[in-house]
Amino acid sequence: MHALPQDHTGTRIARLRRERHLTQTALADLSGVPYSTLAKVEQGAAPATPYVIGACARAMRVEVSTIQGQPYAEELRADELDVLIRPIREALDVYDLGADPDIRSRSITALTAEADQLCAAVRAGEIKAAASRVPSLIEETTTAAHLAQVDEGWLTLASLYRTAYDVAAKLGYPDLAQLSLARMDWAAQRGSNAVLGGMFQYLRALTYLREGRYAIGTRLVNLGLATLGQAEESRERQVVTGQLHLGAAVVAGRARDEDAAKSHLREAERIAGQTGEAGKVHWLAFGPTNVVVHRVSVLAELDEYGRAVEEARDAVIPKDWPNSRTSHHYAEVARACLWTGRLEPAFENLVKARKAAPQQAKYHPTVRETYAGLEAAHRRLPESFLSYGSWLGPVAPH
Repeated sequence: MHALPQDHTGTRIARLRRERHLTQTALADLSGVPYSTLAKVEQGAAPATPYVIGACARAMRVEVSTIQGQPYAEELRADELDVLIRPIREALDVYDLGADPDIRSRSITALTAEADQLCAAVRAGEIKAAASRVPSLIEETTTAAHLAQVDEGWLTLASLYRTAYDVAAKLGYPDLAQLSLARMDWAAQRGSNAVLGGMFQYLRALTYLREGRYAIGTRLVNLGLATLGQAEESRERQVVTGQLHLGAAVVAGRARDEDAAKSHLREAERIAGQTGEAGKVHWLAFGPTNVVVHRVSVLAELDEYGRAVEEARDAVIPKDWPNSRTSHHYAEVARACLWTGRLEPAFENLVKARKAAPQQAKYHPTVRETYAGLEAAHRRLPESFLSYGSWLGPVAPH
């Protein structure tokens, strides 16, 4: 028995539409999604793209996560990940209380090393390990930063808030992700680091990208670039600037602004030519490889799925590239393959996404949406297709 068709994204859109007493024609008019596309998505005959999901969410005034069915509560509970969310929330609440007299903190240097290890864990796809460790480290570093009152302490705390953001975003908790970013900005300002301030705007833009609010995402990217202009010239500044251009390219692509998207890609490519692979600079994985991967993403956002598949075919992913980025890339390639009718390659890329970072892939909306699209295609796929669906688990009604 297949796992996902009973409550796929299309059925949620239809349910939310009916709750608001909207016809398909009315929702198509409000969202700007063609009627034929909306009808196919609701029927499960076509997978919902991020653009369609974002447009419908805006039109019906709900969060994207509501349409996607996130968080995937049953699966999180089965993997014992749900119990890790509340401690993160509690750790984020004590930011302004000063030093905790009950905590004996280690040196800032030791805490910085641990914060860096957590960034590496997230990039390796070890979400559970990062989620387990980050609350206590935030609390300890909060005390250490308030006691030391030095830039390094605040910037280490900002790094841990960034890890909390990564965990929340990957597990489908947008409200917690936004709170984590607010705390990151608070700490970065105390650490007086313009580069980190620019990166904060980049991550903030990504949250609006996920919610389908592209105009705000573009404004935040521009604010981030302006903030970076205040930093001294360095490779670190170049890397974050390049990553901002990559983020801007995806935002523009999803907003159907092809000229802006390709302009940002060209600028990122120029910067990457100067920096080379800079994967460990703020763990952004910036460099020529990320430019190629983002070009695939942008083409897919522009509905140029055939070209996206061709670009992906020529892409060479280094073995030491972050597992999380590798998994995300294969998920996007799988989606592009599905839309061009390449069903077997689509499933092969889903398998690659799972192999690279299983914890991330399991909770990745693109993975689940693509699997549901393959399910709806009613074509013969390998026996392992069924076991993949069992691994994902059923999407619970939201």
